[in-house]
Amino acid sequence: MIITEILGNTHEPAGAELVGQRHVEKVVLPSADLVKRIQRLDTDHGHELGLRLPGGSPDLKDGDILAIDDSGERGNAIVVSVLPTDVLVIAARTIVEMAFVAHSLGNRHLQAQFFDADSEYEAEVMVVQYDHTVEDFLKHHEIPYSRQERVMPVPFRHAEHTH
Repeated sequence: MIITEILGNTHEPAGAELVGQRHVEKVVLPSADLVKRIQRLDTDHGHELGLRLPGGSPDLKDGDILAIDDSGERGNAIVVSVLPTDVLVIAARTIVEMAFVAHSLGNRHLQAQFFDADSEYEAEVMVVQYDHTVEDFLKHHEIPYSRQERVMPVPFRHAEHTH
């Protein structure tokens, strides 16, 4: 089976309704694979799929519905399940402290994601992929942070850079 489009997402009402009571097979992916438009995938039930998304398609996300099949007793849905990423959740105490951290990490071309108090973090935080040198930097400057395993809503991409 070749997948050429995403049918919806189980984290949205329309996607949850589309899957309904169907049996769910998962395609378990690390965050780095979410940006690949063409790849070979295996479900947790041993079925092999091809993914060939057109250029301009959004990155895959946790809960994306790749296929729906109505055969069998309840039918079947194939859904993306993203593995947690090892991250540093940085909770600077002030805007000046956050600006210092963001500027310092930006010089390392490290991609960051920002969340507000209404997010699952319940605080204004900056999240970066785990890196021991970043952790040492945060410790040295006494910046509050925690190391966590999180399923990120957007994959971290390698930052392109030129001078």
